[in-house]
Amino acid sequence: MTTASTRELGLAELAAAVGNGTTTSVTAVTAALDAIETSQSRLNAFRVVRREQALAEAAQADRRVAAGVRLPLLGVPIAIKDDTDISGAPTAFGCGGDFPEATEDAEVVRRLRAAGAVIVGKTNTCEIGQWPFTDAAAFGYTRNPWNAERTPGGSSGGSAAAVASGLLPAAIGSDGAGSVRIPASWTNLVGIKPQRGRISTWPLPEAFNGLTVHGTLARTVADAALLLDTVSGSHPGDLHTPPPLTICDAIGRDTGRLRIALSLSIPFTATRTALDREIAAHVHDIANALRRLGHAVTVADLHYGLLIGASFLPRSMSGISTALAEYPGAQVDSRTRTNARLGRLLGGPILRAARAAEPLLRKRIGRFFDDYDLVLSPTTATPPQPLYAMDGLSPGATDALITAACPYTWPWNVLGWPSINVPAGFTATGLPVGAQLMGPADTEPLLACVAAQLESELHWDRHRPASWWD
Repeated sequence: MTTASTRELGLAELAAAVGNGTTTSVTAVTAALDAIETSQSRLNAFRVVRREQALAEAAQADRRVAAGVRLPLLGVPIAIKDDTDISGAPTAFGCGGDFPEATEDAEVVRRLRAAGAVIVGKTNTCEIGQWPFTDAAAFGYTRNPWNAERTPGGSSGGSAAAVASGLLPAAIGSDGAGSVRIPASWTNLVGIKPQRGRISTWPLPEAFNGLTVHGTLARTVADAALLLDTVSGSHPGDLHTPPPLTICDAIGRDTGRLRIALSLSIPFTATRTALDREIAAHVHDIANALRRLGHAVTVADLHYGLLIGASFLPRSMSGISTALAEYPGAQVDSRTRTNARLGRLLGGPILRAARAAEPLLRKRIGRFFDDYDLVLSPTTATPPQPLYAMDGLSPGATDALITAACPYTWPWNVLGWPSINVPAGFTATGLPVGAQLMGPADTEPLLACVAAQLESELHWDRHRPASWWD
């Protein structure tokens, strides 16, 4: 198998090809590294590329395959987001400056290595992961593979761009307010935000006051689920330890006729928001596909109330403040400094009150699931934004922009429940958009199963962008 053909394979397919000797890890990893190098000046998906280390690890993987070792991702190239530690590389989290190399792997990286994956590099993310754009003075603009003048979203935009462009079959991201689901929706990918604690955030006991979790991005539901199953599990220091479950085994099961609520209502925001008509139409198309699959889809708006927003803001802003404090001397945008100052003001008693509201919110919103099994909603309110949309804006104007574009995803981070983005089609100008399926606690298997049903109906994985970055 040639290096070019390995790039056409999905995660499970590539793992099988390496395992059965159809190709080698060195071939697959070399293909990924060469594609990253060729695309980097235009696509700009990566902050760190581990070429020498990755090739050495690929050669070791091939020796293990020859010795009869079989592991879920043995020899397969994967990327992680640059908010995650890997020994021997700095973690910049979108910031400018010189940072020391990490001395230990994060738990999610340890699990990837244990599964045999070869981590080829660290993908770009915006400063402290706070915006649904992936650009910063430190590294420039990451571009959307579907349109070079649009953002891939954020803050896991580098991971999404790497997968959507075919540089890699799958990647790890993180999601604190939609940062996996938003770029997945804007690049025609499946993006899974799992239950809080499903994937360990260690060396952090929790991330961003419990808002942020690691998630997975891939072209297919099965590949996103495989990666999620591979890295799931707790570290002894984790604050959140949900009961273990397996997602891959659920795909293909008969779910029966599910009750699904179609909710287009936007959670309360302090700025003006409106749902783009094309996105609304595509979400209705997803609802109709679910009906064809035998499910009962009813228009029923989920009303979040004001308390959930009052809970989110202190947790997110305080999280930015805490994270930035870990980067002394970091060179960041003035808006990042403004948010960090606000976070310091919202810490202490205000933060504690915000966190104390979560059980009440879960109980109130959980009652919605007495009548419905899942909720379907838009992932974003607009198609992918222009690449330079954030440039030169004041903090207030930036907040208005990002809220108008992405008001739908953050409540599920407050609740800590799972959600999955599914590709929902393209605008008249060819821009990808998505829809999200949301469930209560521990419903990742059901969400993945329904998403896979949709994939079998819609075949979104067959759509690939033209390779302008090559």
